[in-house]
Amino acid sequence: MVTRLVTDRFSRQQRLGVYRAIHERRDVRSHFIAKPLPEDVLARILDAAHHAPSVGLMQPWEFIVVTDRRVRQRVRQQFTAANRRAAALYAGRRRRLYDSLKLQGIVESAANVCVTCNPTATRGHGLGRQTMTDTAVCSTVCAIQNCWLAARAEGVGVGWVSIIDPKALHQILAIPQHIVVVGYLCLGYVTKFRRRPELEAKGWERRVPLARTLHFDRYGTIDGARARALGRLGKAAGDEGGRG
Repeated sequence: MVTRLVTDRFSRQQRLGVYRAIHERRDVRSHFIAKPLPEDVLARILDAAHHAPSVGLMQPWEFIVVTDRRVRQRVRQQFTAANRRAAALYAGRRRRLYDSLKLQGIVESAANVCVTCNPTATRGHGLGRQTMTDTAVCSTVCAIQNCWLAARAEGVGVGWVSIIDPKALHQILAIPQHIVVVGYLCLGYVTKFRRRPELEAKGWERRVPLARTLHFDRYGTIDGARARALGRLGKAAGDEGGRG
């Protein structure tokens, strides 16, 4: 018996759009401009985040949209304190490079979104969470990635600020103690999207080639030729998406 393959594949242009968003997504900390984010654009971005996959369909995420300037100034003060402590961990050239980086756009951006996770949520009835107990947070990270890609498609920059004490965010934003802060995002229109990630362009770190991350059948089983071939094919697809 021959079973017909049924596919709902995207058109070539649609596929290029998806890959372009993936490859041109940037962690934006600078270049924000003083232009409000329209409610319909914000709604589409948040709705994309809300349609992320989640284990057991538990949908553990919630989004705190922060536009009050006074609240954002308090958050920035907490960033400044945490950043000072983080900077002290580096020395020499690495410290000078760290000090040159702009690592937040909390006040300059149009809006902030604090993404939280409720790991105690009963929605989903525990399906898939019995053996991998951190899947609630993993699902929430998927929502952040959806947000990031949708924002890039809308021409909106997103920056993930992780140099903040979560306890401070709990206090400032009145978040219940059992709720986990997963990400604090800055959203807004920007003057440009960098061709390369800022940390790569400034010499902080380089992207690892796909081939170096691949194992086959078991961890540590390497097929260099196949890995390099897959890496070349993947790069070609990404380059084409970037040109689309």
